[in-house]
Amino acid sequence: MSFIYIFLGGGIGSLVRFMIGNLIPYHNGFPWATFVSNLLACFLFGLIYAQLERIDTVQVAKELKWLLLVGFCGGFSTFSTFSFETIQLIKSGQILEALAYIFLSTSMAVLFLFWGLQWR
Repeated sequence: MSFIYIFLGGGIGSLVRFMIGNLIPYHNGFPWATFVSNLLACFLFGLIYAQLERIDTVQVAKELKWLLLVGFCGGFSTFSTFSFETIQLIKSGQILEALAYIFLSTSMAVLFLFWGLQWR
């Protein structure tokens, strides 16, 4: 059943990201729509996570996490999950791992995208 919640949330999140992309143009060559989408998704992930932690019913919280966090925020921007995982590492005292995760994720993502573009 989880995949249905993730599917629905992801579709809605992707549509919201698409709409933001149509509303916010590039300005001076800067990808503002992606920037705004990533920041909004991170804020919403944190807000939703904090609110869901307050819900007593485990099953409702689990289904809402699938729908809103994994689905919606994941479809809106996986940057939100990346940011949440980084905070979790920092909270657990794994500062070096958090810094490595940040550096490796961003640098390797750009490198892998570049590598993928070469396969034309």
